[in-house]
Amino acid sequence: MITLKTTRELSLMRDAGRIAAQALLRVGEAVKPGVTTAQLEQVARAYIQSCGAAPTFLGYNDFPAGACISVNEEVIHGIPSKRRVLREGDIVSVDLGATYKGYVGDTAYTFAVGKLSELSQKLCETAREALYAAIPCAAPGEKIGDISAAVQSCCEARGFSLVREYTGHGVGRSMHEDPCVPNVGTAGKGVKLRAGMTLAIEPMVCAGKPQIRVLEDKWTVATRDGKRAAHYEHTVAVTNNGPVILTLAEG
Repeated sequence: MITLKTTRELSLMRDAGRIAAQALLRVGEAVKPGVTTAQLEQVARAYIQSCGAAPTFLGYNDFPAGACISVNEEVIHGIPSKRRVLREGDIVSVDLGATYKGYVGDTAYTFAVGKLSELSQKLCETAREALYAAIPCAAPGEKIGDISAAVQSCCEARGFSLVREYTGHGVGRSMHEDPCVPNVGTAGKGVKLRAGMTLAIEPMVCAGKPQIRVLEDKWTVATRDGKRAAHYEHTVAVTNNGPVILTLAEG
């Protein structure tokens, strides 16, 4: 069931989103060679809790950390570890949420660890541009397929592929709500968007083929061919004045 949010609820979601975005900003400042993914998770968790919010991911379906941190060929759901040390040229995707006064802000960003190869740089730029190409489609009267098609066309035009098995989603009081927001689809198809809907739009872009595998930890999703992936996400509100990004560090 799709839940439409009131003006008050959108305000609370903006507060939650701001906390999540600020946490992500602080994680990005800590990213450098020699840092462990566990250290990055601690930065995120400490900031979220200092704001009187809760790390949404911690304990969600028994997930053991306050953020998903995925390196290089890992697409999503990476478990932070004291043994995973970042190295020059890595890319690290950080996906996190903050629950504040009962509402969730969900966001993700892929950070460069030092200087990237040309391909990794292009991959990250394309994934981020795909997110911002899709956001304008989150308007009343548009369809979910318009968002999907915008992501797909941006990425495939540059030679990249998209994970099919995992998608964006509605978000609000729960981290995962209806509707599903795929990254591959046909414009004009799918659920019609209405003011008050809140969507997590999140391209998961692969440098190689889109096939994935789940690692032995039962959480981490990685590309099957071992090539790198990038992941970006914003929580976006559908309003009568157009799309509103709720996961901004300022505003």
